[in-house]
Parts: sequence; structure tokens; C-alpha cells
Amino acid sequence: MVQTLSEQMLDENRDVFDAMVRHRFVEDIKADRLPNDAFERYLVFEGAFVDTAIAIFSYATAKADTIEQKRWLIGVLDALANQQIAYFEKTFAARDIDPTRYDTAREDVAAFREGMLAIARDGGFLDTIAAMFAAEWMYWTWSTEANRTVISDPLLKEWVGLHAEPDFEAQARWLKAVLDEAGSSMVATERKRLSAIFGRAQRLEIDFHEAAYS
Repeated sequence: MVQTLSEQMLDENRDVFDAMVRHRFVEDIKADRLPNDAFERYLVFEGAFVDTAIAIFSYATAKADTIEQKRWLIGVLDALANQQIAYFEKTFAARDIDPTRYDTAREDVAAFREGMLAIARDGGFLDTIAAMFAAEWMYWTWSTEANRTVISDPLLKEWVGLHAEPDFEAQARWLKAVLDEAGSSMVATERKRLSAIFGRAQRLEIDFHEAAYS
């Protein structure tokens, strides 16, 4: 039986995917020991990236092949702008976090933001889908596990929960399905190219999450 494109991506990038879902940031959350300063630094960095994700998914929406794809992606944009951004606004206020006190232009943080944006801006529709599948399948995987553990910080628990709920799972599975449908008639070289994008996105994620600690 021919392997699906998403299965190929996960198999060919297993080491880097596992390194991300077992990153110390993830393990610290699951052990309920994530340092407060690491969480707050991450919140600022991730909040800035969610704003960039709106641009990323806007490129995908513009480059999508069908109106069904565009409708789905418009829903994603709505969730980013009205749910995730709202979470950061609420959390910054609750924890008295001033985002301007953090360096979001630092190399490891900017590399993730600019690297993911470049994939969407300069590549085709499936390039963006591959990169965001890497990000969202990863988040859904570890958040589903972490959501079953004790997380004493209610705002951290809420953040993990957002990525374990059915709506987020549906988004991750939609990205997977788009790749698998396209991959069923795709030449091997194109499959390998998209798999490489998946791996590149995971490596950027690892450095980005490490930045929370310093």
C-alpha cells in the first residue's frame, strides 16, 4: 500500500518531530514545573507569532485552489484573530505582562517567524499547508498528552487545552487531509520537497521553544 504524504512526512522527520514533542518545554508542562518566567517569555514570543500566522494563513487563503479550501481557511483566520489573539490580550492583562519589555527580534525567535512567513510568501499553497501541518500536528500531539496531566497554572492549562480541543484537532486533521489528497497523485520529488519543508518547520519550532528559557 502506498504511503500517504503525511505519513511520509512524519516518518522522514521522525527524529526532529520527536525532539520537539519531547522538548523540555513540553516535559516541564507535563511535570507541572514550567518556570513562570519561561511561560511568560513564551507567551510574548508566541503572541507575536500568532499575529504572523494571520499573514501566513492569508497567503494560503489567497493561493488556495478551491472555494471550499478558502472557506475553511477563512474560519482559521477568524479563530486566530478572535480566539487566540484574545487569549493573549487577556493573559497579558491578567499577569501584568508588558510585551515591549521582551526582545521579539532576537535571532531564534525572529528566525521562526520569518522562516515560516517566507514559506507562505514565496512558496505555493501546499508549501504553507506542509509547514502549518508540521506546527499544528506537533501542538495537537503534545497538548493532547499534556492536557491529561495536572497543570496548576490556570492560564497555562487553558493554553494547552486550546490545542487539545476538537476544533484544533479538526484543523490539524484538515491540513493532513489536504496533503494526503494532493500527495496521492504527486511525483516523488515533490513529495520529498514538501517533506523537507515539514522538517524545516520542526527545526524552527525547536529553537523557538528553547528561546523561552533565556
